[in-house]
Amino acid sequence: MIDVLIVGAGPNGLMLACELALAGVHPVVLERQPTPGGEPRANGLVGQVVRLLDRRGLYARLSGDGAPPSPQPAFTFGAFPLDLTMLADNPHYVLGVPQAQLEATLAARAAELGVDLRRGHEVVHLRQRPDAVEVDLADGTRLTALFLVGADGGRSVVRRIAGIEFPGVTNDRSVSRTATVTVPASFLDPETGGLLAPGYGIVPPFQHTRTPRGLIAWAPFPGRPALVSTTEWPDAASDETPMTLAELRASVARVLGVDLPLGAPDGPGLLRRLTGRNTRIAARYRAARVLLVGDAAHVHPAIGGPGLNLGLQDAANLGWKLAATVRGWAPPGLLDTYETERRPVAERVVMSTQAQSALIGPGEEITGLRALFAELLRKPEVTGHVAALMSGADVRYPADPADPLAGRSAPDLIVHGDRGAVRLAELTRTARPLLLDSTGTWAAVAAPWRDRVDVVTGPLEGTPATALLVRPDCFVAWSAGDADTLRAALTRHFGRPL
Repeated sequence: MIDVLIVGAGPNGLMLACELALAGVHPVVLERQPTPGGEPRANGLVGQVVRLLDRRGLYARLSGDGAPPSPQPAFTFGAFPLDLTMLADNPHYVLGVPQAQLEATLAARAAELGVDLRRGHEVVHLRQRPDAVEVDLADGTRLTALFLVGADGGRSVVRRIAGIEFPGVTNDRSVSRTATVTVPASFLDPETGGLLAPGYGIVPPFQHTRTPRGLIAWAPFPGRPALVSTTEWPDAASDETPMTLAELRASVARVLGVDLPLGAPDGPGLLRRLTGRNTRIAARYRAARVLLVGDAAHVHPAIGGPGLNLGLQDAANLGWKLAATVRGWAPPGLLDTYETERRPVAERVVMSTQAQSALIGPGEEITGLRALFAELLRKPEVTGHVAALMSGADVRYPADPADPLAGRSAPDLIVHGDRGAVRLAELTRTARPLLLDSTGTWAAVAAPWRDRVDVVTGPLEGTPATALLVRPDCFVAWSAGDADTLRAALTRHFGRPL
């Protein structure tokens, strides 16, 4: 009997597999494709997920830098530049690595943890029993698992076979085109890295630029081919013919009003056309022993790059709860809190991407709306609100309202203990619950949970709290109160002592 069967070896499925393995559960990952996909997809990680990867020891592997992540000084929202230097506490992090590199890093980490990854296996049917899930594969094999997780994308086979509806809306008005390109050096601005468009001006790098005719983005990634993307709203659109570089060049000319000499890169490149936008959230994240994670649970426009931030944190939230259920110490209802905590986050991502999609649209009325929005973004409190929304720093799970930190992501604090000054990120790599105790008075309260909660004692720097109970997903379970409230938090999150 397999503990947990995960369908899909993309970033979300691999992240979940790592989280389960860290918690002592043995997952099997099934991937329909026989080899890792080579098509470029996401171009980086945006938001609080960067801090999460740091707290699992994966940030340094991806960045190649031993320093901890630092906030991004600028970003973009709905084709508006965001000046994040005006914020006293900037929550916005960015890690510019292609999705293929992220998947390879997660696959390597999963292998280190003993995860069984099986490529070239396609799920064709499943049936649920009271005590397990039976899964039929295309080659005639049948597997049985305690739980099945669909991490198989927006067109999830697991979601469909499990009978979980996927309500939402599809907007067919827009056409987006993306390609890897080369550009003559004379068309590059050496100071900004922007794209020089004679007759128009500079298209700044790594931003969306709106004109009355459409949207363009220029992304000159270091060490790899640049990307150019456009979005238009034609009267009629068709995606029946293959995308060509000439088609993108014509789109750029329409959006900017000038022609640019875009060439093909050396070697394989991306040519992609997407018609319309799909925005959907699964009617439920769980059907008995079947659960959904990442794009299988929600899809939305890609603007602002929130997809991996949302999906990977889904995996971190689900991982420890599913492991606790498999291992038998989960308190009643713990697994159901996966949906009650994560669905509202998906709804806010949908709200954000829909708002941005409206702000980049055509028409003079949108131009007027943008003029007003530009005024608002000059206010630090507005930019701070938008940055928290985009990064996910505003997430607070249901918690005691009298506890100011409970339900929020743990701060980047430092513990001064026997090992000297240690960052929280160095203490969370095992994905075990932590009680951080600056006074040494709370360890005795948590002692009955010592088999599943680690206690670290020493003065805390970077938080006003004298003690913090940190969940495996690095959210705070308790930070204030007395022995009774601590025991209640331990029981509510980690079950009764064995």
